[in-house]
Amino acid sequence: MWEKAITESAVKKSSPVVGLSHLRITLSESFYVGPGRADLMELIAESGSISSAAKRMGMSYKRAWELVQALNEGFGAPLVETARGGKEQGASLTEAGREVLERYRGMQDATRRAIARDVDALAALHSDISKRK
Repeated sequence: MWEKAITESAVKKSSPVVGLSHLRITLSESFYVGPGRADLMELIAESGSISSAAKRMGMSYKRAWELVQALNEGFGAPLVETARGGKEQGASLTEAGREVLERYRGMQDATRRAIARDVDALAALHSDISKRK
């Protein structure tokens, strides 16, 4: 499911998102996952490379590596694994990493569905008020 399509939010955008723009799930003092970390994990899964994922997100390799370390250390088990040299070099999500990403994306979808009616109502109200100006 998530492996086949990178969400549009994974790549830098210039226009704001209407609706749910930021969902952060905190599991402990040392671990949270939000849209940026999820997008990074998704792009690593797609590309097999931290460097490539970082470039697509418009961030430095150093920042991406720091986020991978924070994900792995904060969760208490590796979510992203790396291999250097030979045919197996690159990065990939571990089984736990795939599950964290899949569940996070599911929570995003469920939240969007749960708030859709209220978001539509607020957007209509905003539009009406903007037209009066």
